[in-house]
Amino acid sequence: MGSGPALGEDGGIAKRLLVLGAGPAQLGLLRAARERGLFVIACDRDPGAPGFAYADRRAVVSAEDESALAHLARAERVDGVIAPGIDWPVAIAARVAAQVGLGHPLTPETASLAVSKHRQRERLAEAGVPQPGWRVAKDDVDGVPLPAVVKPADRQGQKGLTFVEERSALAEAVRLAVSESRAGLALVEELVEGPEVTVNAFSSRGRFHGLTVTDRLTAPSPAFGVALAHAWPSETATATAVEVARRAAEALGITEGPTYTQLRLGADGPRVVEVAARLGGGHDAELCRVALGIDLNRLALAAALGEATAVPEPGPLVGGACVRFLVAPEGVLQALEGMEEAQEVEGVVEARAYRVPGYRFGPFRRGADRAGFVLARGDSRDDALRRADRAARHIRFLTADVEARVEA
Repeated sequence: MGSGPALGEDGGIAKRLLVLGAGPAQLGLLRAARERGLFVIACDRDPGAPGFAYADRRAVVSAEDESALAHLARAERVDGVIAPGIDWPVAIAARVAAQVGLGHPLTPETASLAVSKHRQRERLAEAGVPQPGWRVAKDDVDGVPLPAVVKPADRQGQKGLTFVEERSALAEAVRLAVSESRAGLALVEELVEGPEVTVNAFSSRGRFHGLTVTDRLTAPSPAFGVALAHAWPSETATATAVEVARRAAEALGITEGPTYTQLRLGADGPRVVEVAARLGGGHDAELCRVALGIDLNRLALAAALGEATAVPEPGPLVGGACVRFLVAPEGVLQALEGMEEAQEVEGVVEARAYRVPGYRFGPFRRGADRAGFVLARGDSRDDALRRADRAARHIRFLTADVEARVEA
């Protein structure tokens, strides 16, 4: 870059954007910001975060260090703040924007409500939005029906989450969730039997635009709840799921920007597992662009910068699309093989590993343990999944402890 101010895609002075997080969940938005010609300041506590490759300026600071981020926003004279892909920093981004006098799609009050699973449950109940049965617990677990899902009231990404089938395991699950919770609270939730889907949407001027509805194909315990694939179009969801997601966003006061709503399709209809006031962290925006031609990343960038947004009417470009995640064997990564071959498989739009040699893979238990992804399109949902699986079989993560092909 030269010594003068950076120029945007229209030839004017580039707007400056602070992005909270530079990990796998932020890759798509960071790349979109670079493509748009924004001056990007990315922050992450991990100096090796893969999203730093798209940043003009790197700040090795936690996306949860609100004081440091407010100082950074002022010092860098940013035009917008955004926290894509991860929950807790969503509220921090809204508060930092308010502190430095920037417009933002979420008020601090709405953002704080959205990142608290406990308060979210209370508000959904007040609005009559269907959701699983739930209760807050610290140590008293008498009378809790099983099976149940126990989670911290204010964490994401399966941190502190346990699927409980035996009563003897319930108290320990609650203790774990409480220990991981910022507020020292656990949520004990009914397990709704049925398929799990995700509604990705964008709200503009108070209108909710439902976009992609994907089947969320998840791993078994001990990685309960971790998505192994997002597949579009959903085989099971109906317009009712989109309507319930709209009601949930409305109940939380979300009138601008992206939402990511997980639902279980129970025998009595869709029930909201959780709502996130952000882009999905599993390359959902990129899947939307492949499936519908709607660039959710660009819409989210515009909203964060206080620009007017107009959401096009969705129209399918392909018969099916999917994101298929990669799981590596445990051990220290020595080398990666087969990525070029994977990218050449028919229908593959993108394939990428998140980690570089030297990274240690532990047991696969959380979304953060995923090793990479394949984005593919096809003539149908299942055709896209087959193509992604074919590509994944080419990719090998070679570790110091074990050498094995990625499980297909």
